[in-house]
Amino acid sequence: MIKDLARYLVEDEEKRSTINNILFPPDLMVQYEDHCLYELDYCEAKNIRLTKYCPRCHRKYGEDENFCYDCLIALKNLDDIANVRDIEAEPMFTHDGSNDFASFDELLCDENISRIDEFRFLTKDYNQVIKDIKIMALKNFDGIVKSNEIVPEYLTVLDKVLLFSKAFTRISFKSYGQELGMYSFNQIEIDDRQTAALQITTLMHELSHFLIKEILTHIICKILDCTKSSLVESLATFILSYSPFTRLIDEYSAHSVEGRFTVYGYQDYSSFIQIEETLEGEMSRDEIEITKSIGNSFSNSIKDILEAYIDYDLRSDIKEQFLRDVLDKPNYEMLALENCDKLKNRGFMKAIWLILIEGMTAARDNIPKLEEYNNCFIH
Repeated sequence: MIKDLARYLVEDEEKRSTINNILFPPDLMVQYEDHCLYELDYCEAKNIRLTKYCPRCHRKYGEDENFCYDCLIALKNLDDIANVRDIEAEPMFTHDGSNDFASFDELLCDENISRIDEFRFLTKDYNQVIKDIKIMALKNFDGIVKSNEIVPEYLTVLDKVLLFSKAFTRISFKSYGQELGMYSFNQIEIDDRQTAALQITTLMHELSHFLIKEILTHIICKILDCTKSSLVESLATFILSYSPFTRLIDEYSAHSVEGRFTVYGYQDYSSFIQIEETLEGEMSRDEIEITKSIGNSFSNSIKDILEAYIDYDLRSDIKEQFLRDVLDKPNYEMLALENCDKLKNRGFMKAIWLILIEGMTAARDNIPKLEEYNNCFIH
């Protein structure tokens, strides 16, 4: 069944072109633009110390000023800007439907399994799901910025990415253990002992795990015409974790997204390789390559969502931060092994159907695990 998806493959030309430019020959050249505010140039010349800002237009002022004469509002001290790390946010991603299932038995009934099997879900429906998630994320971000009176341009590169990440899910920090970060049940935990650059790429990786779960959750809600709930989120989480097929898709997608925000030559697919090494012949090499192609297809959607905020300038700043923090020489071995295929629209829809129908069928025999997941989402 998985091998049948091979006929829908098409090369991801952008990814292949970028990799070829790096590999033949490897030439790592990153150009940066100088970003400096007019106020800084002017005030340096006049020897004026900037200590205040306008909360509306974000212009900086000297310590003797009290009002923004353009906006006619009182100035605030730069020291009063909220610490992004300390901001607590509860981002919302909702989906309203006609059905509201009260139990896993209702959610996994024969009628719903048939609806998934019929799969009346088109590429335009998928694109709408991605658009809806993007809109909700931007609304969450706007709310965080306004409620905390944040001035994004005054933030460090790490804080900019961290702030946007909080528009998707909860973020916490740890300073123990070997894992750089992890995602589980709408919570990302990262190790703050890492450099700023590695914290950024870790956030991108773990945020991708959240988003692929969110995408599947919204697809299920759309097909079953149901309201999003912890039951549906638990089902999506189970589907992404119960089999090598879906675990590889989830992990490859996260690595691929992370790689797009990392300087070429520093890609890391170690956790994907770890899963692959435990397969013991369960999947053929061709099937594994198909899972990579599906992961690439999901990663393109996730990249589209993230780049609603992480634009070219911020991506350049991330690369500059990475080159400042990382001392190791670039290693192109993993880049050379990347899969550069993605599925055509029809093939991608067939892949999603396969993921959902096999996952929901397996879920019916694993209600205790679903209940365990549901308790984690509730609490």
